[in-house]
Amino acid sequence: MTVPPSPMRYRQPPTDAMTRVELTWIEKRIEHWIRFGRVAVDEIVDRRRRIVRFRPGAIFAFVRWAANDYGTVSSRIDIVRAVGANEPFTTLPFVRPGGDILLKIEGWPKVSQVLAAIDATEAAGVDPCDAAPDHWRHVHNRIAAGQQPRPYTQERHRAWLKRREIEG
Repeated sequence: MTVPPSPMRYRQPPTDAMTRVELTWIEKRIEHWIRFGRVAVDEIVDRRRRIVRFRPGAIFAFVRWAANDYGTVSSRIDIVRAVGANEPFTTLPFVRPGGDILLKIEGWPKVSQVLAAIDATEAAGVDPCDAAPDHWRHVHNRIAAGQQPRPYTQERHRAWLKRREIEG
């Protein structure tokens, strides 16, 4: 006799189909955190480590910072779109399997510019994970070129929503 499959199986993808991000927090040494994104699963490993999972298509910002006795060693931010099964992806440390990287910035002065762009998006009344992926590519390119990125506005967001609706 076979047991019918659980209806939950169809509503939520299995955790192995999701993008996993390993977060570490050792105060003043290693700090990895999610700046924005809709976490589907949050698993506490121990006092210093967590694993969060994102559904395919979810956009999130992953911040990594490390220091030693003499100060900051590295700081970076990546804005990533979680990929689905059979989608191409780029590998990224602490992100399994990887993702579609929309923005990749290193160095605290540039990272702080990205954080300011995220804050400005929120101030415009848009959740950063709902903003157009092209906006985050634009922010990456402008900061990499030493230019100020254009702000994300409600008008641009409405245009993105219409474009997404048309493209299906």
